[in-house]
Amino acid sequence: MKYAFGADVGGTTVKLGFFEETGKLVERWEIPTRPENGGAAILPDIAAAIDGCLARHGAAKTEVRGIGIGVPGPVDDDGNVNRCVNLNWDVFNLHRALGALTGLPVKAGNDANVAALGEYYDGGGRGSRSMLMVTIGTGIGGGFIWNGRILNGAHGVGCEIGHLTVDRSPEAKPCTCGKRGCAEQYASARALGRIAQERLAHSSEPSRLRDQEEISARTVFACAAEGDKLACTLVDELCDILGLTIAGGCCMVDPELVVIGGGMSKAGPALLEGLIPRFEHHMFHACKGTRFALATLGNDAGIYGCFHLAMTL
Repeated sequence: MKYAFGADVGGTTVKLGFFEETGKLVERWEIPTRPENGGAAILPDIAAAIDGCLARHGAAKTEVRGIGIGVPGPVDDDGNVNRCVNLNWDVFNLHRALGALTGLPVKAGNDANVAALGEYYDGGGRGSRSMLMVTIGTGIGGGFIWNGRILNGAHGVGCEIGHLTVDRSPEAKPCTCGKRGCAEQYASARALGRIAQERLAHSSEPSRLRDQEEISARTVFACAAEGDKLACTLVDELCDILGLTIAGGCCMVDPELVVIGGGMSKAGPALLEGLIPRFEHHMFHACKGTRFALATLGNDAGIYGCFHLAMTL
């Protein structure tokens, strides 16, 4: 029996999966992400975790096909990381660095892209030929899969649709990427919570949102489901910007299916019911027929996608 590892590196934890080559998940666990000192401890921690897993299962490194790893930043096909701000990483070759620590082959990818790969094979995208995944959480990530392969692009930033510009006004919100007016500053879960707080602070409009202990995307959707006028307006505006953003992405890659993942996907059908009409309003007419689905793997999409990366080694 051969095995493979998937390592999904987040800002708080590294999610790890130990898989049989058949795709069966043998063990899933997490370790803390330590970004201090330029993130110097992250890869050694992953290597130690892999060694510990092999010891627990009595498996040898000769039985491991490789490691797939997803990171929150641009990664090209050769494994070159071009800064991961949340990890305090600069520019280096991840394949060589983690390979030297583990003695195993490594294949790296952007975290949104590997999550898309996981959903393509094992989740909401199963059975499709081409799939655009849009991950809506703190930011907005995108990943495009064609015949089982990730579209990375020349610089490792293929389908980063969260950084499409949707506001060119002088008051456009600054983005962590250095630009202004990016979609994720208006249509992410974080943005929805921020905009809701701003509306409440600058108006006296009655709203159930004023009674909430926390103003977040979750509470906005919950109040909208109860018919709250302000919450419904906020959801409609978010869906319009999301629809515009996804329509732009579909003009570029023309997917058969769009899968919506990330924390906001927990809103379920309510999100799709608002989003699909706005997408159809903004889309290029030839994209009519593009299907939508919700992601199904949740927080495990990344480790499954990383496993499939490893299986290409």
